[in-house]
Amino acid sequence: MSVLPESAEVDLTVQVSGLPETAERIFRLLVRNGSPAPESTVPDPGAALAAVERFGEEIFFAARRADMICTQQYGGPQVALVTGVLHGRPVRSRFSLTDGCEIARWRAMEPLLGGPASRRGLV
Repeated sequence: MSVLPESAEVDLTVQVSGLPETAERIFRLLVRNGSPAPESTVPDPGAALAAVERFGEEIFFAARRADMICTQQYGGPQVALVTGVLHGRPVRSRFSLTDGCEIARWRAMEPLLGGPASRRGLV
């Protein structure tokens, strides 16, 4: 996990793997004073921050409800591991494309996970 600079509200590292014919990709979103810092390496830091703020902690920490029904579809082998700190809270969250619920989570956080290219092959 990265060390959160005192002035940072968000420091998230994203590792995307399982992309066909592509090596693992690593992105970082660092936010200070409500704005993406220059050290951010996600393709669109502003969009990534907007997605993180829109969905907040729930997308990283909410457990899937036992009564949740998800379509049985497979979106691909891609996996993203998000680690770091979100507003003082440690984050370690896994995103995948294993069913309709997981595909929806991925799409919601697509700007943080590297954009559409990070899910190449997903219909």
